[in-house]
Amino acid sequence: MTQVSLSNGRLTVRLRTWERVAGLLGDLDLPLTSVESADAVVDGTRALTGVRAPGLAWPGGPRIGTWRGGGARRWVAVRPHQPALRLRLRGERYDEVLVSTPDAARLADELAPQRR
Repeated sequence: MTQVSLSNGRLTVRLRTWERVAGLLGDLDLPLTSVESADAVVDGTRALTGVRAPGLAWPGGPRIGTWRGGGARRWVAVRPHQPALRLRLRGERYDEVLVSTPDAARLADELAPQRR
């Protein structure tokens, strides 16, 4: 499972090897100051918008990769029927991050003071 952690003013997302290969993504390491907003969504696959370019997606399965649409570039690692953390970023390579984690609500609450 993807690991999401907060420490020393940074948010880190670590993917498993197969996720990095399938999604053509690297791990994320972001300063908390680049987070404009954070919220928890009930189902990450339902919250996902845009078109895969490039990455992995199949009906009823995970979605891992880069999604584009609506003028935004999204870093995505979500699984169906699992809660996800959605971040809107500024000044980073990606405009949004959407990642499945059972701690989505707690992480969104912890990031609340970072909202600007």
